[in-house]
Amino acid sequence: MTDEKRENKMEEKKTERTEVTVIQQMTQQDANLAGNVHGGTIMKLIDNTAGIVAIRHARKNAVTASIDRLDFHHPVLVGDLLKVMASVNYVGRTSMEIGVRVESENMLTGDSRHTASAYLSFVALDEHSRPSEIPPLIPETETDIRRHNQAKERRKLRMQERKCEKSGDCG
Repeated sequence: MTDEKRENKMEEKKTERTEVTVIQQMTQQDANLAGNVHGGTIMKLIDNTAGIVAIRHARKNAVTASIDRLDFHHPVLVGDLLKVMASVNYVGRTSMEIGVRVESENMLTGDSRHTASAYLSFVALDEHSRPSEIPPLIPETETDIRRHNQAKERRKLRMQERKCEKSGDCG
């Protein structure tokens, strides 16, 4: 294989190679006066973790294009460990959907709760900050395939919504 062909061939990546987990203890700096961690603090950790996943998959700069449904299920308190788990669910030509699950753990009791979930879309960029082609994703497990199919449906809905917004005919 010539160098040119090697450069143009994108290496497919398995979902497990995209997974990242970030764990951080929440402090008073992260919370309001009642001791509840700010949603914005959690949102930033979600975006940072998803960004790591996107860049590792694309092996180039990637930026957040959208966040779908960031749902908070339980509060996070000062002292809790926050575990942010993310992986690629779906890959298009230049964009990808990253699924993120957040859990909080009370270190004294060991109780762990599903705290939040989100889907983020990222676009890979070339050296001129233009959208750039990225490697395809190979979903292998039943869970990977289910997430991939669900992400495909969400992508269809996002494209329909975008078309509707541009035309102004959402009626």
